[in-house]
Parts: sequence; structure tokens; C-alpha cells
Amino acid sequence: MQHKRVNWTGTILLFIGSLAILFPLYITIITSFKSSEELASNSLLSLPETWSFQNFADVIEMTNFFRALWNSIIITVPTVILVILLHSLIGYVIARNMKKRWVKWIYYYIISAMFVPISIIMLPIVRQTGVLGLDNRFGMVVLNLVMQLAFHLFLYVGFIKTIPIDLEEAAYVDGASEWQTFWHVVFPLLKPMNATVGILVTITVWNDFLLPLVVLGGQSEFATIPLTQYIFDSQFSTDYPLTFASYLLAMLPMLIAYLIWQKRIINSVGGALKE
Repeated sequence: MQHKRVNWTGTILLFIGSLAILFPLYITIITSFKSSEELASNSLLSLPETWSFQNFADVIEMTNFFRALWNSIIITVPTVILVILLHSLIGYVIARNMKKRWVKWIYYYIISAMFVPISIIMLPIVRQTGVLGLDNRFGMVVLNLVMQLAFHLFLYVGFIKTIPIDLEEAAYVDGASEWQTFWHVVFPLLKPMNATVGILVTITVWNDFLLPLVVLGGQSEFATIPLTQYIFDSQFSTDYPLTFASYLLAMLPMLIAYLIWQKRIINSVGGALKE
């Protein structure tokens, strides 16, 4: 009976990589439950003498955490839904008309935006959003729809090209319009790519700091979790228990969402990779 050889190099690298993630997380968790006095008097690695949630309660009150959470949700959820619906539709139209020269030029023009750094267009964005009255949560949704179009169009066009056009022609023969063909035939086949794009958009929009900073500015009523985190850290950066508690609170919503939809996320991404 042959014994499988252990890949010690890979195992050691995985152990080191896991340690690099888990050790800082351990420090963050135990520090967030300590008081400032206990942190100063005891070892950094020691467990708290008393597991107190007071730091979390203070952070929630001082940062108005639930308002920031609502702002992040009200920007992220509509953005994800609209991105999947609109960008997939635009990708379908372009993918099925790439033989037309003007469509091809439009496609290349749009995806060229992937190579433009946001720092170059930051000042015009601030100016235009102010003039158009888009320096609010609705404006953030619109900006994310526009600024993420290039990359998503690149993904959707490539994926839709792999779908046999015979399916659409059969739908046309049965009397379906082009609109009906997309939503009832093509769109269900985009499920793996829709899941991948949805995950990418969720992570990008939820963790986005620069765009809310320049667009929303000092409007605390519209501040998202990353922006609130930045403001809080600038005031309490030396109070490590409070700061680390705020880090955990900021991580918590996405962590809960991942644990709930973990199986679907893995299956969807796996399906997209197989395609």
C-alpha cells in the first residue's frame, strides 16, 4: 500500500500564512475585551481578567454605529442589484453586436476606463457631484454604477460569448422578443458570473473609503462604516481597547453575511471558474 507523500513545503507555507492572519486577529479580539488599565499592567498576549463588552458599547455610542451600518447597507445593496441587472444587460447587447465596428469601439472605449486611476478624476468627481446634487447616498450608488462598469463589462462580455447563440435563436423562433430572450434565456445562464460580480461589488463598495471621503466629505449623517472608522481612529488611535473593538465591529457585518451565505458563495464562484 502506497502512502501519499506530504508536501511539507506547502504545509509549512500554509501554516505561516495562517499564523500571520490568526495571530493579529487573536491580539485584536483579546485586547478589545480589556480595559486600558488592564492592557497597561498585563501582558499583551494574556487573556482578559474580565470579559467586558463595555468597549463595544462605548464604540457603538460614540460612532453612532447603527447609522453608519444603515448607510453602508443602503449604498451597497442597491448598487449590487443594479450592477447585476444593468451591467449584464449592457454586456449582452455589446457581446451580441461585436461584429459592428461602432459597437466594438464603444466597448474598447468603456473598458479603457480600467486604466484610469481614480486619483486623476477625483477633483472632477467632487465638483460634478456637488453641482448635480449627488453628494449623498443616491449619488454614491450612481457613481459606483458608472465607475465599475468597465471591469464588469469586460467580465460579462467574455462570459456571454461562451453561451451558444442557438439558444437565443430557438427562443426567437418560439416568438420571444429580444428583451424576453435575455431575461428568460440568457440571464439565468449568467448565474455563476452574477454571483462573482455580486461578491466583488459587495466587497468593493462595502470597504470603499476614498470615494465616500471625497464625495460625502464631512456629512456625518451619510458616513459609511469605513469613513466612520477613519474618523474614530483619528480621535482614539492611542486607546487600543476602544480602537480594536471598533475594528471588530467593522468586520462583524461582512463576517456574518459570509457565514450565512458561505455555501452559496463557494458554489457560485466554483461554477464561474469551471465556466
